Amino acid sequence: MDKPAPNNQPDQWKNLKEYTSARIVLGRNGTSIPLKESLAFQMAHAHARDAVYSHLDIEKLKAEVEALPQQVICVSSKVENREQYLKRPDLGKFLNDASAKKLDEINHSGFDVVIILADGLSSSAVNKHAVPLLKELLPKLQEAHKTVAPIIIAEQSRVALADDIGERLHAGLSLILIGERPGLSSPESLGAYLTYKPNKGLTDESRNCISNIRPNGLVYPAAADKIFYIIQEAFSKKISGVKLKDNMGNLNA
Repeated sequence: MDKPAPNNQPDQWKNLKEYTSARIVLGRNGTSIPLKESLAFQMAHAHARDAVYSHLDIEKLKAEVEALPQQVICVSSKVENREQYLKRPDLGKFLNDASAKKLDEINHSGFDVVIILADGLSSSAVNKHAVPLLKELLPKLQEAHKTVAPIIIAEQSRVALADDIGERLHAGLSLILIGERPGLSSPESLGAYLTYKPNKGLTDESRNCISNIRPNGLVYPAAADKIFYIIQEAFSKKISGVKLKDNMGNLNA
């Protein structure tokens, strides 16, 4: 790393910090980084750990989604607690028996799209960003005459849980909005994964991913535009994942 300018001279690197939240131009104190930056790093690490162990605010999410208005169904994966979630990713890919029965009893002939709000590795990301994103996206789906299943709120969920849910609701496409793995500068980023014709046993190459949805990353309107574009393309071409190319162009983020 280049040495920053001495204190009595203009810092030529300072302006770069305006363009990124990444840790750049930290300076140094002898052979170490300054105490201020060291403490900031430890705080960011603590925020990342807090995000992993945060909980979905189910009552608040449910009230906000029902106000849109959308019906809500709450489910859980086979995982019993957070420690098991971290050690057994496989269990987070399938509904527990009670939740599977709940969806099977809907016995619907099929929806175009099912949307899942899932905790993943950062429940706080879902608590903050999922509903504002839905407010941008749902009107687009309605204008396109896409039928939307009841919104699913899923606890202890991995991305592949959307396959189990989508298959049981006979959905044409699943969209799971899930908390991403926290970073030291972005502990609350939301990810969106889309799968055409979701079925249990699919792998990640079957999905399209839109990442870093948050006010300081990909803002809600731009994320909704991208998600809606991919939904339209998936239905038009009847594919998703690596076979579906993104030709939308630049986002107005």
